[in-house]
Amino acid sequence: MTNKQNHAGRNAPVRFHSPKSRLARRTLLRGSGVAMSLPWLSAMEASAGAKSDPPAHRFVSVTIGLGLLGENLFPEQAGRTYAPSRYLNPLADIRDQFTVVSGSSHPGVSNGHRAEASILTATPIGNSGSAKNTISVDQYLAKHLGGATRYPSLVLSTSGTQSPSYTDTGAMIPSLSSPAELFATLFIDQSQQERLRQADRIRSGRSIMDVVNEDAKRLQRDLGAGDRNRLDSYFSSVRELEQRMAANERWAKMPKPVVDAKPPTPPDANDLVGCQAMMLSLMKLALQTDSTRFITLNLPGGNAKLPIEGVDEGYHTLSHHGRDADKLAQLALIEEQIVGAYGDFLRSLASFEETDGNLLDQTSVLMTSNLGNASSHDNRNLPVLVGGGGFRHGQHLAFDRASNYPLANLFVSVLQQSGLPTDEFASGKSTMKGLEPTRA
Repeated sequence: MTNKQNHAGRNAPVRFHSPKSRLARRTLLRGSGVAMSLPWLSAMEASAGAKSDPPAHRFVSVTIGLGLLGENLFPEQAGRTYAPSRYLNPLADIRDQFTVVSGSSHPGVSNGHRAEASILTATPIGNSGSAKNTISVDQYLAKHLGGATRYPSLVLSTSGTQSPSYTDTGAMIPSLSSPAELFATLFIDQSQQERLRQADRIRSGRSIMDVVNEDAKRLQRDLGAGDRNRLDSYFSSVRELEQRMAANERWAKMPKPVVDAKPPTPPDANDLVGCQAMMLSLMKLALQTDSTRFITLNLPGGNAKLPIEGVDEGYHTLSHHGRDADKLAQLALIEEQIVGAYGDFLRSLASFEETDGNLLDQTSVLMTSNLGNASSHDNRNLPVLVGGGGFRHGQHLAFDRASNYPLANLFVSVLQQSGLPTDEFASGKSTMKGLEPTRA
């Protein structure tokens, strides 16, 4: 698609009207080759007497290549009165906005790490990979509903190109793992020259807000106080993210101090949790601006030694703990932060108002893995957290851990909640028992 096509029609530049006029939903701020999308504002509501469109539904999945320790994730009690587990205790303030599911997996899916290809398709592909994969739930949504946004879906990773997203022909969609490239994808016009120009701006500390400043000021003059506050919050989020990206690049290029000592084995500089948090921040902006409604983020299971106090070994090594107490203790420190970042993402979506509730109400946010026990490569009893999406939460759905419940039933629930009239998806033959919409 050409740049001219990208900005035609629904992606119209900002035009200023009286405060009583409706602002186009696809309004863009422009400046020196940069086109910046806007979040939802009340000025974008339908004019008086006109029928409003139903709220759009979004789906986000965060997949973890090395699973989560079930003993630290799953509560001992089922239902709504469960006592929070170690990993869920920091999420206690938002417990009514997510559900934890135990005793679920994909029937017939096995072969340890190979099952990464099946986590969002629910299709067994075998150890050799000879069986053909099928479409993943995010791409099924994008195929049927993705045309409403500039990007039908975003497929992301904290490192590498592996992803759980597959086309309807069973081909894996490579993931994007560079926050800078994702930022440029979301906010910068498509010319390579302008992308390089904006990268230089970020490195020098100059914000995209500087470029679209005049356009933004003119728009704010015509908005009410509530919309001005929403824009200020959104602009602050963009600026903060740019500063973090610039700081990370500066540190990566700065020479390290020289010391008169025998160097220890250098730690791996790959900060998985930091990359996760940065990607989630960008994903929030993508959802806020309605640039896309379907996003996957993969956290692969590398062996980086994460910069977390108390962690002395590589992540993959710790995940294959063999019940060693010290490894389990270190692994828990990593996984606590991974789940904590997921909780922060839910909070950030809940804080952003939309036409009918908040952004979290309209976004199903799944965190799961292909491994229930990474140490034994067990693909049963998968870790599952699902937040938002207009479901009744605040519960632990405890299914049979000896005879697992089909996880793909959750996918059917998400598809129906998104407005797709389907009663099955792969091994999912019904909606998930106990996960009910807040509205009939």
